[in-house]
Amino acid sequence: MTQQNDPYQLRPEEIESPPQTVLASLKRIGPGIILAASIVGSGELIATTTLGAQVGYTALWVILLSCFIKPIVQAEIGRYIIASGETGLASFNRVPGPRFRINWVVVAWALMTLMTLLQVGAMFGGVSQVMNLLLPAVPVKAWVMIFWGVTLALLLGGAYDRIERLAMIKVGLFTMLTFLAALLLLRMPQHFSWAQMLEGFKIKMPGEGLSTAVAVFGITGVGASELMMYPYWCVEKGYARFAGKRDDSPEWNARARGWIRVMHTDIAASMVIYTIATVAFYLLGAGILHNMGKVPSSKDMIPTLSNIYTQTLGAWSLWIFYAGAIVTLYGTIFASTAANSRVFADMFRLIGAFNADDYAGRKRYQNIFVVVLTAIPVAFFLFFDSPVKMVVAGGLAQAMMLPIIGIGTLYLRHRHLPKGIAPSLWVTVFLWVATGVMVWMMGYYVVEQLTKK
Repeated sequence: MTQQNDPYQLRPEEIESPPQTVLASLKRIGPGIILAASIVGSGELIATTTLGAQVGYTALWVILLSCFIKPIVQAEIGRYIIASGETGLASFNRVPGPRFRINWVVVAWALMTLMTLLQVGAMFGGVSQVMNLLLPAVPVKAWVMIFWGVTLALLLGGAYDRIERLAMIKVGLFTMLTFLAALLLLRMPQHFSWAQMLEGFKIKMPGEGLSTAVAVFGITGVGASELMMYPYWCVEKGYARFAGKRDDSPEWNARARGWIRVMHTDIAASMVIYTIATVAFYLLGAGILHNMGKVPSSKDMIPTLSNIYTQTLGAWSLWIFYAGAIVTLYGTIFASTAANSRVFADMFRLIGAFNADDYAGRKRYQNIFVVVLTAIPVAFFLFFDSPVKMVVAGGLAQAMMLPIIGIGTLYLRHRHLPKGIAPSLWVTVFLWVATGVMVWMMGYYVVEQLTKK
């Protein structure tokens, strides 16, 4: 029997007309903010800053391309979710190819996510390193266990509203401070020049930092993980429920298109936030750390990264950086685990572990995966103890998944999307271009690695 509080079921009583103005639409955003909380974490603070430290300003184009190209794919996945009422994995499970209960795309997603748990492990390590600097009497590994316990307490049984509120707090605080630091950097000729920054717009792959650049492309902006998370937050926010079950009537078409517009507003708002944060982190890494000859490594990651604040805002800002690093890294652990636990639970539904209308079963599996998806990264950090390398490895796994998601989205767009709410020709062209760019980036990287002497 369908539970009344199940956000994954479409019920006639929940149909709602979409807001008609931008201001009213802004009041209904939320999924993108949670996504931004996942994004502004290890990718920005660690990987993006490290890339800037390695290659200076020359890879700025990678950052901008990453932030602007993938939301096109994100929006078309969301369009399909609102039109179909399906979950993200159920949608991609339609893609033809090898399958055993679940298809190859779902399996590829699961393997990629297990690799990205290296990033979550790096964030456990990073936030614990900060706490160890503040309270040296407590060792880093003890702090890792403490944060694991706190995460379990916060997430087990956590509903959408709680996660959205915490995500908004997390995104706002550190993004504003980092943007301020980047603005100050522009007034420091010893660290910044417009000529150097303009060099970063020339499309050429960096040599020394190629792996980091590809990893950054994979995880900054909307990474492969976030592309698969976003449909679940859209479902729990209610965009598909408000549109109602597809019946291809003029009324349904109007509602669906209206909630798609709200989703586009949500995507645009989050893109502005994470693009500002990502570019700010990159400029600080390129301007401060590269000029200082400092690249974050396993043991001195946090002290090295703290220079992006202390060299711009002043020595007094060290403690603000520590607080911001804790909020940023831990907030990403929280948001990404909340999302991945939902997606893995849905994968087990597709396998047959519980029925689509069994919300109690879904919640039970979500809680199981909250434990599993935090225990594994904690074990990764305790074993590897190298946050920067862990983030790069997870980023490369995400980068390799991007072409698969792009191709799968094209399949859904052309084979299963209702014609009444199909995007315009130029949006479809941009979707093809975005997928082509992702295939090109990954193809270039693979060829470079195979031909490297």
